[in-house]
Amino acid sequence: MKTTIQVEEEVKKMLEELKIHPKESYNLVIKRLTKSKIDEEPLSKETVEAIERGLKDIKEGRFYSTEEVKKRLNIK
Repeated sequence: MKTTIQVEEEVKKMLEELKIHPKESYNLVIKRLTKSKIDEEPLSKETVEAIERGLKDIKEGRFYSTEEVKKRLNIK
C-alpha cells in the first residue's frame, strides 16, 4: 500500500540532501532516519537512576574539575 504525504519545500530539500545516492527514494530516506532513532537497547532502570544521581551531584556541586583531579593525582 502506498500513500501520498505533504511536506514543505524546505523539508523536501532536506530529504534530498540526506539521500545516500541520487536515486534513493524519499521513502528509503525517511525509513533510514526513523530506524536510526529507534533504540534497540534502551537504558535499564538502574542506568537511568545512576544518570539521574550523577546529574543531581553535578547540580549540587559534588564533582571535581579536571584540574582538581590532575592536582590530586600529581598529573601535569
